[in-house]
Amino acid sequence: MTPDAVQPPSNARWDRSFFGHPRGLSTLFFTEMWERFSYYGMRAILILFMTAGVEHGGLGFPTSKAGSIYGLYTAMVFLMSMPGGWIADRILGPRRAVFLGGIIIAAGHFSMAIPTLGSFYLGLGLIVIGTGLLKPNMSTMVGGLYSLEDARRDAGFSIFYMGINLGAFLSPLVCGYLGENINWHYGFSAAGVGMTLGLIQYAFGAKYLGSAGLAVQGTAADRRLFGIVLGGLAILALAVTAAQYAGLFAITAEGLAGAFGAILTVSVVIFFAWLLTAKGYTTAERKRFWAILVLFITSSAFWGAYEQAGSTLNLFAERNTNLHAWDFPLWGLFRASYFQSFNSIMILALAPVFAWLWVALGTKNPSIPAKFVFGLVGVGAGFAILIPVASSTNASPWWLTVTYFLHTCGELCLSPVGLSATTKLAPARVAGLMMGVWFLSDSVGNYVGGMLASVYETFPLPQLFGWVAVFAGLFGLLLLVILKPMKNLMGGVN
Repeated sequence: MTPDAVQPPSNARWDRSFFGHPRGLSTLFFTEMWERFSYYGMRAILILFMTAGVEHGGLGFPTSKAGSIYGLYTAMVFLMSMPGGWIADRILGPRRAVFLGGIIIAAGHFSMAIPTLGSFYLGLGLIVIGTGLLKPNMSTMVGGLYSLEDARRDAGFSIFYMGINLGAFLSPLVCGYLGENINWHYGFSAAGVGMTLGLIQYAFGAKYLGSAGLAVQGTAADRRLFGIVLGGLAILALAVTAAQYAGLFAITAEGLAGAFGAILTVSVVIFFAWLLTAKGYTTAERKRFWAILVLFITSSAFWGAYEQAGSTLNLFAERNTNLHAWDFPLWGLFRASYFQSFNSIMILALAPVFAWLWVALGTKNPSIPAKFVFGLVGVGAGFAILIPVASSTNASPWWLTVTYFLHTCGELCLSPVGLSATTKLAPARVAGLMMGVWFLSDSVGNYVGGMLASVYETFPLPQLFGWVAVFAGLFGLLLLVILKPMKNLMGGVN
């Protein structure tokens, strides 16, 4: 627990200038909104740009290569949140980490606006690093605006969450329009402009944050460790680059993605093996670790299907959907990237409904594992309904709309519930580590989603979508079968 998490700005209790909340919340709200604008705007056109022909301004990559790059990139974005949080806690402090991360993100988007292959890869790498510094530390600062007993705390996070979805809703419409209608690099530039706007208002609004995000708990040993790791990574990068140019081996997107997947899998296995056998935990705590493992596996399965929104479902929208059915008089042709806004607007509309529903059910409120089952069934059903039209090249946009509706319902059953469950199940002394592990399931899911996109042209779509539906359904069925043992493992947590 960082000092700024328990020592909010001295006037926080009386500061109600932003919808009854501290003025600093507006600074963080708009920073996060613009950062998500940049991320989801770029993501909406990423795989479309990579697979577009060179004559249309794209890279002309086959889906096998584009899917591998997409999966590697989105998985790394989530994975880097773990070292990004450590660097903020021990080296920079959350406030400086967010600002530096935003600068790196903007540089990445503007790099992708330059029409060369080298600048494209450089941009992806910069966005991964910058997002790792920014994303985990924004929430830390939101918490730092409130004392632990402040009744506004949960509502403040809800407002902050709306900023995330507002940015994610607007960005595909803007970046997608520019990218698909005018020039792909204009879309990437718009993402960079969005992040720059977020940085400007963050700098001007920092005075309202009080002490939130200023604390640094690192020691000289932490700084030395950071320097050693950074130096080692730099030497490794130089060695790999030299070997590549010397022709000792060829680095391919598919090879990198495969190596990353193997390392990710082994790392997860080793971590949970250590966690489940480490000394110093009670029997009840070990049982809860087993419950966290089950939820981790099923969460990874969910995100593996869900995160295909930007990959396989994006390609399906472009290649198999009758976009003319929803032409806009103002914008002309309805574009594939616009579908990426659907989930966010549905989240904004449905989140209050689900929050009310869980409370209204009272004693009949489903358990945490049962809600995970609903989430897996929802995401699987979203793919199942596409099977009848998967071979079509003129499917109605309503098919994808229903898919995103089902996926959104599934997300609302699983994502916020999983975050809450992790905080309840993890012992206080490893709560931060367990939260990082929870986000690691997002990384695994994003990787799986990209790998499925890499075989988009290899298998018939009805078969591919059918596999995904069965995959999610089987994990849901497995969890349903072990509901009672899971309740025992969770030791009264519900």
